[in-house]
Amino acid sequence: MAFRVSSVALALAGWLVVCQAQTAVLRGQFRATDCDNSAGLHLADEAKKTDAAEGLKLSHEQWHQDLAYLARELPKRHANAFHYISRERFESGVAQLDGKLDQLNSDEIYVGMDRIVNLIGDGHTYIRVPANDARFPIELQRFAGEYRVVGTTTQFEKALGMRVTKIQDTPIASAHEALLALTPADETQVLRDSRVTRYLTLGIVLHGMQIIPDRNVARYSFADDNAGEFTIGIEAGAPGETPSSNWVSVPKEPPLFRQRPNDSFWYVYLPDSHTVYCSFRGYKDLGKHSKGLFALIKQQHPDKVVIDMRLNGGGDYYVGLKHLVHPLRDLPDINRKGHLFVLIGPNTFSAAMSNSAHFRYQTNAILVGEPIGEKPNSYQEAREMKLPNSHWIVRYSVKFYKFVESGENVIRPNQEITPSWDDYHSGRDPVLEWVLKYDAGSLTTTHNNP
Repeated sequence: MAFRVSSVALALAGWLVVCQAQTAVLRGQFRATDCDNSAGLHLADEAKKTDAAEGLKLSHEQWHQDLAYLARELPKRHANAFHYISRERFESGVAQLDGKLDQLNSDEIYVGMDRIVNLIGDGHTYIRVPANDARFPIELQRFAGEYRVVGTTTQFEKALGMRVTKIQDTPIASAHEALLALTPADETQVLRDSRVTRYLTLGIVLHGMQIIPDRNVARYSFADDNAGEFTIGIEAGAPGETPSSNWVSVPKEPPLFRQRPNDSFWYVYLPDSHTVYCSFRGYKDLGKHSKGLFALIKQQHPDKVVIDMRLNGGGDYYVGLKHLVHPLRDLPDINRKGHLFVLIGPNTFSAAMSNSAHFRYQTNAILVGEPIGEKPNSYQEAREMKLPNSHWIVRYSVKFYKFVESGENVIRPNQEITPSWDDYHSGRDPVLEWVLKYDAGSLTTTHNNP
């Protein structure tokens, strides 16, 4: 044990002679090419040597080697690893984990390492969820501090729409609080809460946090609105398994922005409101896809254009500028207050956050929805490194971007609207409804100025 501790100590000591990467401060229109999503839950395809209960099987020495590599390389590669957390606090976290590493299973080690990485603070720096993770077939959403089941399989349909009260023996509020340790420490509470919501159905996380005793089985407790309570034991699906045809959701008829979930960019003309609505979820082939959008605008001469970025997890913001922001800016009939709208929310992340800022400051768009979770002035543009034995993928930021010149470090909508459980359950979208009812010529319709 002494040898292993000293190996990490040597790695930490090595930092004293390694020049820290100089922080790059970028202003204006620079190119960010990191493709990401709001939860930071991309899957790595490198996991090997798995078993059903605990995931990876490596020797003690291999785990210590991975931790030493993480401790040495992350501060070297990140643009400014200690902009939020002190070097001493980081080293202390590494030493504490190293001291108990031999007594932990691989899920507990994953949680321990990811907790350390999230101390760095920015939303692009974390360890990817490995591909061999176990995922429970339920989807949760949080409304006013309560978690509801909004999707599951027909086997567990009884839980659909119910409030989650406990996972195993842990109250849901306690689980939420514990899992915040695996979220970026220097991002907004909105983003951190959003990531916790996804962790509540991940076997590797719940097992690693000792909330459940087996990564593949969890006991969830539910309550309905009439105070009836029940518990269901749920088995995880196979790694990489996607929802099948027996998946049921709330509501049965989803609102417009949740339709066509497999399309990254689509649009439709809404004749009743003379509006062109565009769902902008991803950047792939944006140049090609956006041509159809502008052809529809030219054909219909709409009164309003709506760009919905609430489910956009990022990509290359330069592409968004070139093919969407600037072309809309250059349409005089559309780029007027009350005629161009951008819908945002907690899961508008990375390049999507950047392009939302561009819409705010370079066009006359009205931003509607909820505050964006990621801070606009922060370390971004992620790169990746692979730990030598577990092959876990560690992401880290390499540049600092500034998208807000003054005021608070948050992108808030001009009109803030937070959907309720009743809205969700009924299939309503109060954000889009507000836009469609907006009358640019009415003195009674108000919104905050950018």
